[in-house]
Amino acid sequence: MSRTRTYRCLGCLDHTLTREFDTSHLSVTCPECESFERFVNEAVFQTFRGFEKSPPDELEWGRLDRTEKLVVAERLARTAKTLADFDVVDEPDVQPVE
Repeated sequence: MSRTRTYRCLGCLDHTLTREFDTSHLSVTCPECESFERFVNEAVFQTFRGFEKSPPDELEWGRLDRTEKLVVAERLARTAKTLADFDVVDEPDVQPVE
């Protein structure tokens, strides 16, 4: 018997799909909000949502944009990485080439 995985629409956050394969995300048209959206693995979404409610002390969660937060959540939920494996760094000032 195959194990199914649940994926959640990042556009509306309401609609979910189940599939018999395990991947970090899918990109499909959501039948609920009718937009072509990324559907994120439910384990990743739950990690993301947990950190949104209670940001980890080890990471400057509030400085990250949504995509960066989802990448961190994906690595924590789907690999052996821990919060100690991440650092928030300032982007260097990039000077235009003249």
